[in-house]
Amino acid sequence: MNFSRLKRTFRSAVAAAAMGVIAAGVASAADFKWSFSGDAQTLDPHGLAEIFTLGFQSNIYEPLVRRNSELALEPALAVSWEQKDDVTWVFKLRQDVKFQNGNPFTADDVLFSHQRASSPSSDVKAKLRSIQTMTKLDDHTVEIKTNGPSPTLLDELSDFFIMDKEWSEANNSAEPADVRKGAENFATRHANGTGPFAVESRQPDVETVFVPNKDWWDTPEHNITRAVFTPIGSDATRVAALLSGEVEMIFPVPLQDAARVEANPDTKMLRAPELRVIYFGFDTWRDELQYSSVKGKNPFKDKRVREAVFYAIDEDAIVEKIMEGAARPAGVIMGQGVNGYTDELGARAKFDLDKSKKLLADAGYPDGFEVTLDCPNDRYVNDEEICLAAAGMLARAGIKVNVNAMTKTKYFGKVLDRDTSMYLMGWTPPTYDAHNILFDALGTPQDNGQGKWNMGNYSNPAVDELQKKIAVTVDLDKRRQLIAEAFQIVKDDMAVVPLHQQPLSWGARSNISLVQRADDRFEMRWVKVN
Repeated sequence: MNFSRLKRTFRSAVAAAAMGVIAAGVASAADFKWSFSGDAQTLDPHGLAEIFTLGFQSNIYEPLVRRNSELALEPALAVSWEQKDDVTWVFKLRQDVKFQNGNPFTADDVLFSHQRASSPSSDVKAKLRSIQTMTKLDDHTVEIKTNGPSPTLLDELSDFFIMDKEWSEANNSAEPADVRKGAENFATRHANGTGPFAVESRQPDVETVFVPNKDWWDTPEHNITRAVFTPIGSDATRVAALLSGEVEMIFPVPLQDAARVEANPDTKMLRAPELRVIYFGFDTWRDELQYSSVKGKNPFKDKRVREAVFYAIDEDAIVEKIMEGAARPAGVIMGQGVNGYTDELGARAKFDLDKSKKLLADAGYPDGFEVTLDCPNDRYVNDEEICLAAAGMLARAGIKVNVNAMTKTKYFGKVLDRDTSMYLMGWTPPTYDAHNILFDALGTPQDNGQGKWNMGNYSNPAVDELQKKIAVTVDLDKRRQLIAEAFQIVKDDMAVVPLHQQPLSWGARSNISLVQRADDRFEMRWVKVN
């Protein structure tokens, strides 16, 4: 499928969905059933900084500033904000807002949530790294001082969900539980937000039932009376559930099944470009790889080996055969549509098997070597299939890859613990800005949260210094130049091997209207059952 056509389709679908005109038919009730390939790993909004989990929670919890259907920022729990100077912001909070248990929303909840989200056990603390202090001016006014000029503060606040201080403390949940270590507290399985929906019941990995928040401050654009979420890991079972009407919306739809969904008169496909880029990362810090036939050294510390992996992968073939033509080859892990992207940076060098073999030989591995590739099988579009295809391609260069595929629940815990030699990853910057990628996915790991998602511990001081400058540069032209410089270094250094910008692939019953956002986050506040 042509990627430009996908972009036009995305814009058309969003506009149509927002107007509620893409639906056909009439339903007798406004119950709604939907499914994803896995479950949210926690209901705690500060427990895990993972796109699906955050999107799931956004049906319950809200930030000060949210994104609309086209990803533009708009007021949410803050009605307005003013920048007093380079480092001082004042936010006016929405009045007469209640949490779902009836408690009033005030500045105390914002300050408590900031303290909670910044705690050591929080998985979202890196998103608030630019905030130096947060002060209550009155019950509905908060002042934020940043560590320096922060051109992305509002973007970062759009994922900062506010919790009820009284409820959290009363339920021994004043700090988030570390989900990756299997820890839980009351907020892991229970929720109390200000958002459009409340959780009626939850059985992790089985079913979560939502009901509308009748006291929501905003005007509902949905007509849902009850919503049931069921995770279905099997692609075939998930598609069958949609086709039979057992559920009314699923994502992702395996690309090989898109034609079946499209051909069914009672279902439809929604496809568009996603901001997410899929890539391979490497352990570049250990002196010896954990999962490799090479002993006493780490092949991936050598740039030539990383380049050999890149040139051995025929990404055009992956796009055509695995992704059904619906993905866009990537030259960096910054998708088209992210602030800072340029076509020059995004250009990808062509597959070259001979060059790959020569690079391996030059690096001292003329006969290749063996390595294990960790891969999720229920997180990204055709993730396991991509890993298996790449393994076959790398074998031709002499690198024997053992694909270790697993559910995302186990996968993220493993790779975030740095228990990996090579891994598949997808990244959508939650701020929709290039700086997030440099900080979270490519920065040298630090105690302040930098490099948390840099599971191979790649480190380049020049990239780190540029990242720090980008974080505080408000001159847009200068900032773009710094971004281009940083990503060119990353590209030349082959820090990771980018594969492609993956497509959104959602399926819905014909009587459902919804909004498909480019960040692949599904919010029920726009769903209408017709």
